[in-house]
Amino acid sequence: MPKNILIIEDDQSIAELERDYLEIEGFQVEIAPDGKSGLQAALNHPNDLILLDVMLPEINGFDLCKQIRNETNIPILMVTAKYEDIDKIRGLGLGADDYIVKPFSPSELVARVKAHLARYDRLIHIEATPKGEIHVRGLRINTASRQVFLNEKEISFTTKEFDMLTFFAEHPNQVFSKEHLFERIWGLELMGDNATVTVHIKKIRQKIEKDTSNPQYIQTVWGSGYRLME
Repeated sequence: MPKNILIIEDDQSIAELERDYLEIEGFQVEIAPDGKSGLQAALNHPNDLILLDVMLPEINGFDLCKQIRNETNIPILMVTAKYEDIDKIRGLGLGADDYIVKPFSPSELVARVKAHLARYDRLIHIEATPKGEIHVRGLRINTASRQVFLNEKEISFTTKEFDMLTFFAEHPNQVFSKEHLFERIWGLELMGDNATVTVHIKKIRQKIEKDTSNPQYIQTVWGSGYRLME
C-alpha cells in the first residue's frame, strides 16, 4: 500500500510543489493549510509521515509538533524558512525527527521522506520481533541491546556496521544494490560515496565469515549488489 503523507503548510504553492513530487514517487498526499486543520488531519487520518511548516496561522508549528507527538510516533519533518528556528527545533524537545530549510530541492525532500519512512518501518519491525532478536544460523543479533553474537561469542560492531548487518538480517535472501544500501543506512547523510558500502561489507565479513573469500553470510551478487543468505 502507498504511504500517506500529510503536508501542513499555509503557502499553497509550496504545498502543491511538495505534493506533486511526492505523488510522482507513489505517495498519497493530503494538504492542510493551517495549524487547526492540520492538527485535526494529523490526529484523525491514517498518516505515515508529516511535513510540518514552522510558521502557520492559528497554531504554530512548534506547538503543533508537541501536540501531535503526544498522540503518535510517526516521523515529523519540520519545514522552516529561518535558520534561527533550527536551534529551537533541536533544543526544545519538540519531538520532531528532522528539519529541512527553505528553499530546498525536491530531490532532497523526497530523499529525507523516504529515509525517515524506512527507519520508522525498521523500528516497528524491531519492536514486533520477539525478544528483539534475529537468528541466522549461528548468528544472533539482539536489536534491543545492539549486540551481535556468533556461535554465542560476542563480536563488537560499529554503529553503521550493526545497522547494515541488522538490515540484511531483517531482509534475508533479498539482493540490495550499493545505492539502495547507502540510502537505507546513510539516508539522511546525503553527501557521501557508495564505496562506503563496500568498505562496511568488507569489515562485517571480517568479523562473521570464516573465509572472507568465500562468504557464507553476506554474498556478492555480481552486477546487482549483496544479500544475506538465511
